[in-house]
Amino acid sequence: MRSSPVTESVQQPGQPDQHTYRRAADYVAAALIFLRDNVLLTEPLRPEHLKARLLGHWGTCPGITMVHTALNTLVRERDADVLLVTGPGHGAPALHANLWLEGTHEDYDPALARTAAGLRELARRYCAPDGFPSHLAPSVPGTMHEGGELGYALATAFGAALDAPDRIVACIVGDGEAETGPTAGAWHSTKYLDPVTGGAVLPFLHLNGFKISSPTVFATMSDEELTALFRGYGWDPRIVDVTGDPPGDPLGAAVLDAHTVLRDLQDRARSGDKPVRPAWPMIVLRSLKGQGSPAEVEGKAIEGTFHAHQVPLPDVHDDPEQLRALEGWLRSYRPQDLFDADGRPVPDVLACVPAGAARIGAQPAANGGRLRRPLSLPPLRPYAVDVAKGPGTATASPTRVLADWLAELMLSSAANRDFRIVSPDELASNKLDAVLAASGRAYVWPVEEYSEDLTRDGRVMEMLSEHNCQGWLQGYLLTGRHGLFPTYEAFAPIVDSMVNQYAKWLKASREVPWRTPVSSLTYLLSSEGWRQEHNGYSHQGPGFINNLLNRKSSVTGVYLPPDANTLLLVMEELLDETGKVNIVVAGKHDAAQWLDLDAARAHCRAGASAWPWASTHDGEDPDVVLACAGGIPTVESLAAADMLRRDLPEARFRFVNVVDLCALAPADRHPHGMADDRFRDLFGDDTPVVFDFHGYPSAVHQLIHGRPNPDRFHVRGYAEEGTTTTPYDLLALNGTSRHDLAITALKYLGTRHGRAAALAGDYALRRDRLRAELRHTGTDPAEITQWRWPA
Repeated sequence: MRSSPVTESVQQPGQPDQHTYRRAADYVAAALIFLRDNVLLTEPLRPEHLKARLLGHWGTCPGITMVHTALNTLVRERDADVLLVTGPGHGAPALHANLWLEGTHEDYDPALARTAAGLRELARRYCAPDGFPSHLAPSVPGTMHEGGELGYALATAFGAALDAPDRIVACIVGDGEAETGPTAGAWHSTKYLDPVTGGAVLPFLHLNGFKISSPTVFATMSDEELTALFRGYGWDPRIVDVTGDPPGDPLGAAVLDAHTVLRDLQDRARSGDKPVRPAWPMIVLRSLKGQGSPAEVEGKAIEGTFHAHQVPLPDVHDDPEQLRALEGWLRSYRPQDLFDADGRPVPDVLACVPAGAARIGAQPAANGGRLRRPLSLPPLRPYAVDVAKGPGTATASPTRVLADWLAELMLSSAANRDFRIVSPDELASNKLDAVLAASGRAYVWPVEEYSEDLTRDGRVMEMLSEHNCQGWLQGYLLTGRHGLFPTYEAFAPIVDSMVNQYAKWLKASREVPWRTPVSSLTYLLSSEGWRQEHNGYSHQGPGFINNLLNRKSSVTGVYLPPDANTLLLVMEELLDETGKVNIVVAGKHDAAQWLDLDAARAHCRAGASAWPWASTHDGEDPDVVLACAGGIPTVESLAAADMLRRDLPEARFRFVNVVDLCALAPADRHPHGMADDRFRDLFGDDTPVVFDFHGYPSAVHQLIHGRPNPDRFHVRGYAEEGTTTTPYDLLALNGTSRHDLAITALKYLGTRHGRAAALAGDYALRRDRLRAELRHTGTDPAEITQWRWPA
């Protein structure tokens, strides 16, 4: 066995010994992976001292500690306000080690005191049932990003820096993570960060050579190539090579120099000398994979290779040579010099740690709910659509109505700068551009004169990268602010994986007593699939709803407001809410409006309700229920109801609209679920239900599972049919047109009404003739486009 020697400290007079601190942190990180007892090696290491299951990732830990140590220096010497976002969150042992050494762990849980007993307890909890997971998590102080799926740290860091002028967000980006598409796009975020109103992001691109078992792209690049690449992105890179563990503190010096540059950039901008193309400093850190671990064991190279990525000595329980190697490795840090007889870190170690609230693990923004201030939401009534003349008599674009209200919200939140809208260049397309009168689009770099509504300090952020928008908003919300994410419905699934991770973070946060809830993340999906007949098949995709419904019900919500007034009320509720991920689907085109503000408020509070003015059962048990969820389904269902009222007046049906989709679920499965008696009042026990749904029918079937006789629900929805065609033809292709709904209802009415079968045949014939006509004219017939609900 060959071991890598630990470089002796070269300490400047009067300065804390960074190498001693790093030895202590690396020792603790390695101990967390391997040991359950004898955590300070006060006796010879034996197999019974080892954990039964060895879990964790050692390879990135030494680099994370190097960054943490350098940031400690920055905090101590410059009184900097530093928030750390760790992309390689699988290097959790290093973060735990630093949190334990600085005493933050002990602040949150005295059982994790800086003693031998506290370290033993920390080791016991790491990767243990009811303990800390292998990755970073909400239960880890000072964290706001798990890093469980690589690629999202940098965008999240920029979100945390927005509108926080004194904050420095340090972001560790692993070299494997740097290969991902989301990270590639996130490097452009400097072009949106205003040095006057925003803080700064200081990235550390950590190059240690390998992913799980193959080289990383960035580690194979030369210093010249890396410099050229990042200068092209607009950064000012500094390359620090510590592969030989050089004396002194080159990384700390580079961080202090970067801090000088970024503060100078901010000071000049805030004094009126705004830089034309601000180049923010960044650090490229070269180190060995698993630096400090054995160089070679049993003829296999470890340090500096992919064998150091996870557990470098996987057979230590049964292989005496590996056990000797582990003991030699751990003793090479000289724990007897780092901890006193009680297991407390010695003064030379503690001298490197900032004091009190300045510690990185105690950063308030990492528990952003404590910083959150409720938004001052404008009143809705001045913006509500007037439907005093009756349902369907007024026409409006729901998103245009909402945009006027959001514009006032933008103005009212301007003083606090705590509300932002992020969107992939789609505000104008989704008819939300009225907000630009209140706050322009953020952009810092110079642009052509003909570009509109751009301003350096804008709080609308548009970039054709859903990943960046998601990351920005996550970072903004997690640090105590508010926001909204409007996008095309078909392209929201681009961030499926990110919302999965974020919903898991929120679910886990609810289980941490000291975590304070942050503002909910709300997606506004417009340009919805039923009006993408002009773009075609690629733009028709309501599956984002299904993805969210598979997340924990305590942190999810799905809303389908049928008109502008319900959209206003839903948005008012969600922008005041905390701790959830919500989807709101709303139309952007002018359409009939159904409910006045008071009726809409009652409807939204109920989640689902019967509309008596569209029903015919007159208080008796209905023959069938016509139900719907979504703007277009509401129109088609009402049109079907109108047809049945006219052509089969003796039929009894109840019309039900669902605005909160999760209200369909049983109350024991979702917090929004209706009680059984309310569900029965709307849908009966065995009454047939024809349900026209905005998305995939499977979403409704998933929610009503467990309700009485769910097979009686005949759910119509998107069936993966249609391309560039007309709106009515798209509906007919998917079996959701008014004629198809009426035909389905007549199937259940046929047992009581003899004319039902013949009428169904007439409707089918009329549907087919309409489709033939539109193929001749290229547009929907007036019978469809000019239909109105009868007064």
